[in-house]
Amino acid sequence: MCGIIGYIGPKPVVPLLIEGLRRLEYRGYDSAGVALVHDNEVVLRRSAGKLANLEAVIAADPVEGVYGLGHTRWATHGRPTEENAHPHRDCTGRIVVVHNGIIENYLELKAELQAQGHTFVTETDTEVVAHLVEREWGTDGLEGAVRRAMARMRGLFALVLLSADDPEKLVAVRNGPPVVVGHGDGEWFVASDIPALLAHTRDVVFLGDREMAIVTRAGVTYTDLAGAPVTATPQRVLWDPVMAEKAGYKHFMLKEIFEQPNAVRETILGRVSLERARTYLGEIAIDPEELRQVDRVLLLACGTSWHAALVGKFMIEELARLPVEVDYGSEYRYRDPIVNARTLTVVITQSGETADTLAALREAKAKGARCLSICNVVGSMATRETSGTIYTHAGPEIGVASTKAFTCQLVALHMLALHLAELRGTLDEAARQGHIEDLLRLPHLLEEVLKTTADQIEEIAGRFHTRSDFLFLGRGINYPIALEGALKLKEISYIHAEGYPAGEMKHGPIALIDEKMPIVAIAPRDHVYEKMLGNIQEAKARSGVVIAIGTEGDDMLPRLLDPAVDCLVAVPATSRLVSPVVMTLPLQLLAYHIAVRRGCDVDQPRNLAKSVTVE
Repeated sequence: MCGIIGYIGPKPVVPLLIEGLRRLEYRGYDSAGVALVHDNEVVLRRSAGKLANLEAVIAADPVEGVYGLGHTRWATHGRPTEENAHPHRDCTGRIVVVHNGIIENYLELKAELQAQGHTFVTETDTEVVAHLVEREWGTDGLEGAVRRAMARMRGLFALVLLSADDPEKLVAVRNGPPVVVGHGDGEWFVASDIPALLAHTRDVVFLGDREMAIVTRAGVTYTDLAGAPVTATPQRVLWDPVMAEKAGYKHFMLKEIFEQPNAVRETILGRVSLERARTYLGEIAIDPEELRQVDRVLLLACGTSWHAALVGKFMIEELARLPVEVDYGSEYRYRDPIVNARTLTVVITQSGETADTLAALREAKAKGARCLSICNVVGSMATRETSGTIYTHAGPEIGVASTKAFTCQLVALHMLALHLAELRGTLDEAARQGHIEDLLRLPHLLEEVLKTTADQIEEIAGRFHTRSDFLFLGRGINYPIALEGALKLKEISYIHAEGYPAGEMKHGPIALIDEKMPIVAIAPRDHVYEKMLGNIQEAKARSGVVIAIGTEGDDMLPRLLDPAVDCLVAVPATSRLVSPVVMTLPLQLLAYHIAVRRGCDVDQPRNLAKSVTVE
């Protein structure tokens, strides 16, 4: 969740650290700081609040250094104050640490260290690390002290440290949250996520759990926590640095909404053949015969990815005729789940580093399940711990509220369902061709949706942005899209919103409906269309105001709506299994424009982080 950047190289250090932190702002933070070594002394500058505050502090009291660390903090232990902002120091002031995660036994360690004479000046768990390393200092340098300190700490965390007493060196450790090491041309970087490095290098190494990187001007050495060498080959990230910029859009979220046609196109590219009616998912390193023997699919995810999993359940059950269970990653391991070698477990995660999802994956693996991932980040932990990954080639997603990653996950799940159907013989060639045609048309349909609905939805947002509650309804494969639409509105506009399967409206939510409650109804012309019309009529009978997302050319839905009160957004007609992607875009735009009207921080909504890398 916190942002980390470290640098050793020939460039001016302070501007590079600030730039790296700015590229990590999307992760969410409430304070920031930098530490540099200058004339064999550690110098800190820190501030509460946004990065601009830190820049003002540095402008008022300039600092220089030959190497250093930067950090944006998301408060877990201690208030978001300048005192609690990272980096943190030991008693001597010569050891500095930045930290992402939680030291679970920090109170125990703090009491032990205080009894030994160490003085603490902050409320954070992070400061314990600096004092532990100070206590464990020996003749084997910073890395030796860190290894001994690590043996005492419990929790999930990433650390990067420097010491003026072991100069020209950064030591990074991963035990849960991600750490990325960038290999440049005579320069070296450490960061918590790829965007911080993209302007300087695309050659990166993702540390594995309980691994260490020792970074000096001569290069990087990788070891485990016992000091044994670890082989680490840099991977080339294909994202262009420009992809992480706003490119003229007001917000990253808006840019990423409009990138969806191309992101979906990239995710499909090279993976389907219309001529042969086949899908090509060569990333799946499971023997086809073993996949044929699968008798159940388990989809594990959190947040928006969980909504994608719900849609995937419809796709896989219909096309591959396999029973599918969808589970929250955050809840899965707290019961005794039933899985075996014939269970195909698929974890869905944009970052590949979501702590709850990784924990659920490990639980399923421990019980013998065969595991795949659907992920956007090459080399991330989920991709390394599964037997293959269907990569969503969405490019960097900076906005905290997921948009293009979600729609690409839906496409990846559709292709997985087709692949399983092909292996199991549950779809004939003509049927597979039909689905592939739908997928190949999808990028163009999304372009049409953005072209024809964006202005209209901005006007609708102007009408409804002051409302305090929304109800989102959908049926069949689109009820998860109602859940996702409600989540997007909650995340970035702070409006209370609920998503429901429309058939459940009579079992409780109908009591909430009155003239003040906008109802967003997802109503494509599919096999549950008439049922959905009935639900809309029930809402209208109780004075509900309806914002309907329907299909172009539909002449029945408009008859139910009062043009003076209600709104109708029409999207191009498409097949049922592709419709969730098409229906998603208007809901993303609605949430975005309402949030902008309300003056919310769209890209960095309060209390949220892009990647939840601690439990």
